[in-house]
Amino acid sequence: MAVAVLWADQYTKRLVATTFMPGESRTVIPHLLRWTYERNIHGAFGLFGNNAVLLIAMAIVVLVLFWFSFREAAARSLTVRIAFGMIVGGAIGNIVDRLHYGYVIDFIDFYRIWPNIFNVGDSCITVGVGLVLLSSLVARRHR
Repeated sequence: MAVAVLWADQYTKRLVATTFMPGESRTVIPHLLRWTYERNIHGAFGLFGNNAVLLIAMAIVVLVLFWFSFREAAARSLTVRIAFGMIVGGAIGNIVDRLHYGYVIDFIDFYRIWPNIFNVGDSCITVGVGLVLLSSLVARRHR
């Protein structure tokens, strides 16, 4: 799963970076969704400053902590393994961007309902974390 997410993340970012100018937008679904090429020097949701080395280190630390926190659940649950693959693939995609460009390429822009522009990797991280939380809640109810 991590490899598939990493590939999709990097492919879509490369497509945007080679066909759009920074700041350029194109409507996908009128009044809802557009692709907007943004070079994001900040962390998640525009937080945590613009120090690429610090942001990469934070991402690695969070991945390691997440792994140690959920490795037993991953051994028992396909859902958690899939979720962890989504999280790892998305995080590595953003780390690759920071190492290569010094910023993360964002382009998914739900401009009417969400203030931040994001990418495939960000989406997979969010869905993966949601799946882990949901799986944890379900597991607690069955105990």
